[in-house]
Amino acid sequence: MSADPQLESALSVMRRMPPSATENSLAGLIELSPQLTDELLTHVDQPLKVAKDPKTGRQYILCDYNRDGDSYRSPWSNEYFPEMEDGFHPTSSLRAMEIEANNMFDVYRKLYFDTGYSSVYYFNTEEKEEDGFGCCFLIHKDVKSSANLTGGVWDSVHVFEVKRVQGNKYEYKLTTTVMVAMKVNNDKVGKVDLSGSMTKQESSKRPVDKNNPHISNMGTMLEEMERRIRNTIEAIYIQKTREVINGMRSANAAAARAWESMTESLNAAVLSHGNKRNKDSD
Repeated sequence: MSADPQLESALSVMRRMPPSATENSLAGLIELSPQLTDELLTHVDQPLKVAKDPKTGRQYILCDYNRDGDSYRSPWSNEYFPEMEDGFHPTSSLRAMEIEANNMFDVYRKLYFDTGYSSVYYFNTEEKEEDGFGCCFLIHKDVKSSANLTGGVWDSVHVFEVKRVQGNKYEYKLTTTVMVAMKVNNDKVGKVDLSGSMTKQESSKRPVDKNNPHISNMGTMLEEMERRIRNTIEAIYIQKTREVINGMRSANAAAARAWESMTESLNAAVLSHGNKRNKDSD
């Protein structure tokens, strides 16, 4: 991290803000300290947004890894919107890997998330592609409203740095960030915003051959990382909320029941993702 005290203070503020307030908080800090704009946009994970590719009609996710200026590249058509002539494009071999990864990750999304959107972006990190590359896998899912849940979002960002170690052995460095936000708003419990983010890293050295291509090696790491983070979120955000609520003394039985119903809804929203994984694994 930079030694700039202003940047350190700004990042400290952002770490204490819920993901649902990230955009407003970030905009406020940039307005106060415009000289920190590039650093803040690089270091702060923002909730993912989705746009429609007018050429293919398919949705794609916006992030720093497909942005060039004010335009974003679609993984489906490989074109920038708004249009620009000199935007970054992956080389032909990386583009072929990107197309395959997008098709496979879309299947992964349907199996484990049912709905939502996914995108994969590849980019050069070394002069020679066989020496290494980078890629980013993203998933954005909106949680449907229910009786006690007014809305929610699951955003996961998986960034790989791939480098050749020796021969056909490569080192995969994975950084995963998951952002979760769930909102409740009713007369019994008022407005409740249960949101947070979690980042984990992992590295692994694996051989690459016909039976173990890059996409297979990365997919195994990604799936295991998402499973671990989901279990951690369930334990921290859901079970801990239940413990706190159960430990509170309330004279209003209706409000207590409403809180209990709310935690059950939140628990079901996260567990449904896990149960679907287990069924598909069986």
